[in-house]
Amino acid sequence: MDLVVRAAVIFAVLFLLMRVAGNRQFSEMTAFDAILVIVIAEVTGNSLSGQDYSLTASIVVIVTLVSLDILISWLKARSRRFDRLAEGVPVLILENGRLLEENMKRERVDSGDILEAARSTHGLERLDQIRYAILEKGGSISIIPKSGA
Repeated sequence: MDLVVRAAVIFAVLFLLMRVAGNRQFSEMTAFDAILVIVIAEVTGNSLSGQDYSLTASIVVIVTLVSLDILISWLKARSRRFDRLAEGVPVLILENGRLLEENMKRERVDSGDILEAARSTHGLERLDQIRYAILEKGGSISIIPKSGA
């Protein structure tokens, strides 16, 4: 039972850290992000199993983590409030060519991120060509160009 409790606690802590880090952090992984994920996985694995490296302990930890993931998916499907808490909501970061600085600061997005999305999806070169830029729940930036842009 100790393994189940440890797995649940680690899952909850990692889940909380991912929510605090924000959606934008996980939309595109850099080399540093990949290394961080590997290190987190290693540390998490060690803390979950402690000194028990048996097959049974590994199976208990895996089943616990997968069960928690299924539970969260089930809760998200049944509760809009929980879905918003778990996944976040899309955030408007630019409106009619005007940067919404407070939203951008909170989501850790800069104008370069918006311009990159505008160039790659619509070939736009300037912020004033954009009607809306929205940071989606998954971390990508959606661009809605102005008419005729």
